[in-house]
Amino acid sequence: MITWLSIIGGFVILTLGAESLVRGASSIALKLGLSPLIIGLTIVAFGTSAPELAVSIKSAVAGNSGIALGNVIGSNIANIGLILGITALIRPIKIESQMVKRDIPIMIAASLLFWGLLLDDGLSFIDGAILSTLLVTYLSYAYFTADKQASDETEDVGQRQWLSIIFIIVGISMLVGGGILFVDGAVALAQSFGISEIIIGLTIVAIGTSMPELVTSIVAALKGQSDIAIGNVVGSNLFNILGILGVTALIHPIIGSEISPLDWQVMIGLAVMLLPFAYTGLRIGRREGAILILGYLAYISYLVTQA
Repeated sequence: MITWLSIIGGFVILTLGAESLVRGASSIALKLGLSPLIIGLTIVAFGTSAPELAVSIKSAVAGNSGIALGNVIGSNIANIGLILGITALIRPIKIESQMVKRDIPIMIAASLLFWGLLLDDGLSFIDGAILSTLLVTYLSYAYFTADKQASDETEDVGQRQWLSIIFIIVGISMLVGGGILFVDGAVALAQSFGISEIIIGLTIVAIGTSMPELVTSIVAALKGQSDIAIGNVVGSNLFNILGILGVTALIHPIIGSEISPLDWQVMIGLAVMLLPFAYTGLRIGRREGAILILGYLAYISYLVTQA
């Protein structure tokens, strides 16, 4: 009973947190003259990736590297296959050319770098420093090259900006708390069925910590903020690899011997697949969304049969 209450309560908190984060982030974008895409790639992506950070650090320090790695790889797979798929089915996602030319290729490069660093079956302190440095470099480049336009709003700008910041802080806090609550309940349920640590990381924990991205992307799409939706997913995948694994490896070495080649192939394959999907017509339509979902379900079905 407690397990189910944890799962349901976590989902409710996630939904409310996503609404608060999207509302605050959209308002900040308007006031600062930043595009919703940049806000999605930074503030929203960081906020929705916060549960992955908490779970990965907690798992690595406790000696559960399988959950830490499976969480990131599984979350990246879920972000593209499940979250973008569902979001595109609800409402086709418009793509800015910048996303196709810069951000998606960078996400693919980060995925390949991640794979390369783990060829020695682990991430060391030096690997963590490399990943963290690349994240700071990317964020700095994204911010300073972003097109900025002055906002036309002048009435009570200072007061309303603080209100937007409060919405963002409250939203991120609820996403972290709700994500951890959801994951704890889901992991307890999976362990009661005797499912292995790596499978739990790739499926239950990954989907649980990706719930903020799912709810936030759906809320953004329904509000007509498709830039925030796609920016959230691509930015979260970059944060997962460069930020979460980077910070986690700085705190505690990560062992990656349990990850199978199929997991890498699916993660990188979906990242690569996203590029032509986004390039064609600069939109991800319902057909592409259905393909992404079917691919994700096929992967999860394989993991379940192996478990």
